[in-house]
Amino acid sequence: MTTRHTVEMGGQTISWLQSGRGRTLILLHGFPLHAAMWEALHATTPHGWTLITPDLRNFGESRGTPALSVDDHAADVLSLLRHLGCEDAAIGGLSMGGYVALAVHRVAPQRCRALVLADTRAEPDADEAKANRVRLQATARERGPDAVLEAMLPKLVGPAAQASGSVAEQLKAIASANRAEGVIDGLEALKTRPDARPGLAAITCPTLVMVGADDALTPPSAAETLRDGIAGAQLVVIPDAGHMSNL
Repeated sequence: MTTRHTVEMGGQTISWLQSGRGRTLILLHGFPLHAAMWEALHATTPHGWTLITPDLRNFGESRGTPALSVDDHAADVLSLLRHLGCEDAAIGGLSMGGYVALAVHRVAPQRCRALVLADTRAEPDADEAKANRVRLQATARERGPDAVLEAMLPKLVGPAAQASGSVAEQLKAIASANRAEGVIDGLEALKTRPDARPGLAAITCPTLVMVGADDALTPPSAAETLRDGIAGAQLVVIPDAGHMSNL
């Protein structure tokens, strides 16, 4: 059974979905979505595991002061671990969630039992990508979060899923629950995230890198950089999947 929990920690209100019992796996959602993107996984949580999927700050049902960096979101994840009484956890994330997972490891590697890095990259935004974030921030201010999702949709969904249309409809339904403020702040965190490549060699916990074969935003080459930079990391390429590979 999946339950929703909400708690106030350090002035921030963090909400999450939880299922199962046992070792803790935390999965962090991509942009511009929230924890509902993991809903189907909660229905299949394996025996011996607790699955936690938080809404990052000011996404979904989480609220708080502006989170303008991946470190702000990482601090919330660590606060949640303390609230749950977890010394460590397997921590995974897709896209933006992967950037936050890398930030968690950078500031508190002892809290990471394992990492899952899905459809994400170690490189920071190039100038063109930063300029696109600024344009999307303006779109969010003028037309709201739904317009941001519409602008990003062609690169979020791979050709196989585009043919059916079902994944696009799921993404629209999830993104519609967000507020413009959270989307604008999220774009700022994406735009200003640091180069994670220098820290990859310091990752010693078991690490799984995953990527959709048709991911247009963080392609398999970006996943290979992560795999090659982390000793012992394994790479899985998911056939016929785009950027939101779990969907």
